Amino acid sequence: MFRSLADFAHSWAYESESTLKIFRTIPESTQNQAIVAGGRTLASLAWHITTSIGEIFRTAGVPIEALDEHAPQPATMAEIISVYEESAALVVPAVQSAWSDAQLGDELPMYGEQWKKGFILSALNIHQTHHRGQMTVLMRQAGLQVPGIYGPAEHEWAAMGLPAPA
Repeated sequence: MFRSLADFAHSWAYESESTLKIFRTIPESTQNQAIVAGGRTLASLAWHITTSIGEIFRTAGVPIEALDEHAPQPATMAEIISVYEESAALVVPAVQSAWSDAQLGDELPMYGEQWKKGFILSALNIHQTHHRGQMTVLMRQAGLQVPGIYGPAEHEWAAMGLPAPA
């Protein structure tokens, strides 16, 4: 749970850039990769992450101009990336104008529970991290190299001239 907006802003900068790092690794030719027929695809997971920004903040009563979660999914990853970039850029200013550090312990009704505002900010990061993890499985199934997020990926160790840890 975040206890300061500055800490959230720092974390959001890293996490949203990490999300873009994953999105940018997905070529259009693999955007429909799914684990099972009818399951979420790389593109639909990316779109869900993107539209969840607005949905989470609107549920929390934070005014934000991000897309509605029911907006139709664009046809290409390039379009999804563009919308994600726009939405991600709105997050910190929206939160800073709606909440203060002193309010981060205040609770709001969220999804049938009471969540502290600081937890809502954590949940936003955790939510997209969860779905990025799902995307990395699909990326590997599609034969794509997964970029390192919290440290180098296996193929990145070699580029650094180091052996990958066993």
